[in-house]
Amino acid sequence: MIHSSSFWINHYQENATQQRVDWEIQPNITSEEKENILYSLKAWQLGETSEGKHLLAAATKHAKKIGDENYIAAIKLFIKEEQKHGNNLGKYIDAIGEKRTKSDWGDTIFRKLRYFNTSMELWTITVIIVEYAAQVFYQSLHDATDCKLLKSICNDIIIDEAHHIKFQNERLFTIFHSKSLYNKIFSVTWYCLLFLGTIHAVWFGHGKALKAGGVNKKEFMRQMYYKFFNSIKFIHQSDKMATPMVAMS
Repeated sequence: MIHSSSFWINHYQENATQQRVDWEIQPNITSEEKENILYSLKAWQLGETSEGKHLLAAATKHAKKIGDENYIAAIKLFIKEEQKHGNNLGKYIDAIGEKRTKSDWGDTIFRKLRYFNTSMELWTITVIIVEYAAQVFYQSLHDATDCKLLKSICNDIIIDEAHHIKFQNERLFTIFHSKSLYNKIFSVTWYCLLFLGTIHAVWFGHGKALKAGGVNKKEFMRQMYYKFFNSIKFIHQSDKMATPMVAMS
């Protein structure tokens, strides 16, 4: 079932009331654990702090085109939830006596590319792929240390990401089903190319932290392919699924 934008607004508002991280817990991380994950922890924290201006601009353009103003509010709440992740990771970095990073090559490339992206479709598939990588990364980060505070931060993010992916998959479904057959073929080709480029970049940048959490390259690729093809399978389902969203938006 494809949910309405109003449904997602309600979801994000309710989820914002959930407090899953206990900041009374003191961070407890060894020097070895820190050495394995610190670079990636800082890089992902930076990536989670985006203001989301370009995504919001694309979402606004898309919402006006399809007559769904509520989608703009849903995207704003989605961005706010991502920023919560960045804030929590930042507080943790502060708590272990480290400085937050102000630049990272992966984040820099992503930020430069999005300046030129006004397509909601491209935004959506990109976010889906990155969210899938985040699921694997934060689970690895969770497993890489015995720090209860870091584990609770990762658990909170992992719970949120599952809903983020569903939210984005549903949007990609509706965009995909508005296309002609040949445009669908073209789109899937670009989805796959973007996926391949992204997963290799993530492994190159964060393989050390992933391995610290028990995920080697083969396992990372296996999980990412499985997740990605679930999205491709989802958007190829019958377009009758889109009817509830149109009625409820």
